[in-house]
Amino acid sequence: MTKHKRKPVSSHRRRASGRRRKGQLTFGLAALTVLGAVGCTVVAWPPSNPPLRSSDNSLSEPTTSTSPRPTPTPSGSPRPRTTPSATKPPALPRQGPGTYVTAPGGSAKAGKGTPYRYRVEVEENIDLSAAGVAEAVDRILGDPRGWTADGHSAFQRVADGPTDFVVRLATPATVDEVCGRSGLDTGGKYNCSANDQVMVNLDRWVLATPVYAKDVTAYRALIINHEVGHFLHHGHVTCPGKGKPAPAMMQQIKGMHGCVPNVWPYDAEGRLLTGPAAP
Repeated sequence: MTKHKRKPVSSHRRRASGRRRKGQLTFGLAALTVLGAVGCTVVAWPPSNPPLRSSDNSLSEPTTSTSPRPTPTPSGSPRPRTTPSATKPPALPRQGPGTYVTAPGGSAKAGKGTPYRYRVEVEENIDLSAAGVAEAVDRILGDPRGWTADGHSAFQRVADGPTDFVVRLATPATVDEVCGRSGLDTGGKYNCSANDQVMVNLDRWVLATPVYAKDVTAYRALIINHEVGHFLHHGHVTCPGKGKPAPAMMQQIKGMHGCVPNVWPYDAEGRLLTGPAAP
């Protein structure tokens, strides 16, 4: 999600040592590690519109693992109890070379009217398939709940030739550099739309945000819809009321403010989901 501010903005192992004294027993202290898990809201995709596939991507979303129940050894003595390891997010690069791999091929036209031509690129040294990212972007922009529902916006992906905008998935440092040239401070964690460049932060694409952590696929749709919305000259809006769908042009990464998660500009009936203009 774009943070539109001008610059400048922006384990333990205690070792308890025992002291030995004459006539006294030696005692040891051991440290226990407690693990916790946090639950998050899930945004479901309607059966008629299956989730965007991310199986083409080498980096997968985090999964939860548990340790097996201890079983007896042949001697009858129980095996030492193991401690479950915490779920760890994939190791993501913070900085890349600033050069890109272009997704091959193209897409059919989505929407009415003269289409905006776009290209999808992934920064080099990111372990993600450019073709897989492009497939996700194509499906988002072609969804009937997306910007084509306005009746005049249309999109078509190309691999070369003239383009109206480019979607670039890049490391946080690269996103910061590109967005900074347009006076936008993305702080290592936000996306931005800078002129004809839709810059997608790798962390957000893979990890989403706490609200969408269990539905990363849906959050990817929010990223694209929000930033392409800026390209189409839509500004930020706020929550229209408690319990109502959060507009795609709301900066949901900064809080839901009573709204419920939603990643689409329009609903299934073709109604624009929006709210009061953000101050």
